[in-house]
Amino acid sequence: MSRPETHPAHSANMAEIEVTDVYKSFKNVQAVRGISFTIAAGEFTGLLGPNGAGKTTTVEMMEGLRRADSGTILIRGKNWLKHERELRKIIGLSLQETRFSEKLTVRETLRLFASFYNLNKARVDEVTGLTGLESKRNAPVGTLSGGQRQRLALAVALLNRPQVLFLDEPTTGLDPHSRLDLWNILHALKREGRTTLILTTHYMEEAELLCDRIIIVDEGKILCEGDLKTLLANGRARNLDELFIKLTGKHLTEHANVIPRQS
Repeated sequence: MSRPETHPAHSANMAEIEVTDVYKSFKNVQAVRGISFTIAAGEFTGLLGPNGAGKTTTVEMMEGLRRADSGTILIRGKNWLKHERELRKIIGLSLQETRFSEKLTVRETLRLFASFYNLNKARVDEVTGLTGLESKRNAPVGTLSGGQRQRLALAVALLNRPQVLFLDEPTTGLDPHSRLDLWNILHALKREGRTTLILTTHYMEEAELLCDRIIIVDEGKILCEGDLKTLLANGRARNLDELFIKLTGKHLTEHANVIPRQS
């Protein structure tokens, strides 16, 4: 019998993610200007902001895809410069534009990515069931709907049982039914309590339903952060959409193809 998969030891008192005074510029544009926050283990955090706010750049630095000009980013006490191999083993990420070979089947795609982590067929079958792709396991990726492709992207991100999961606008462009399916998968993951999630989204309802904490950024700075109830009370707002408008003067949903919620 094989031993259960283990990950490096981590102090219970240590933040899962620590971002401290991080700056990042591109030519003459200062995309991130001294951002600092911490995320606890098992916490679902929504990072919100209009296009150009700096949220994507911040997440890419947390994912190890970009390097900060200054400041520190620690994941479970480790940084990307010295511990890239260890961090790659414990994170999962699903990008908005994740692309797979159109000719490979769902099963073949998952087996391919599972091989990168030396995972067996049992784990492939497990994530196939978790993401509701059993009936599509032999279907070529090119035949999948938008919602099914997003579920496949999530399945790939979950293969290595990540302790930290990054989801970049996972439901953008999906119909309401497909969006609800993905929310249900994430709710199940949240109930297990073993995964820390960092979510970027243009859907206020998504952030309200899934996230324990909200961080709103604009022009490279954090405008507010905390649990939803506290933020709404402090901002004297009825909902997250109203709070966002008060803080930024913008509608977040202006940047997404969404159906307005019914009052």
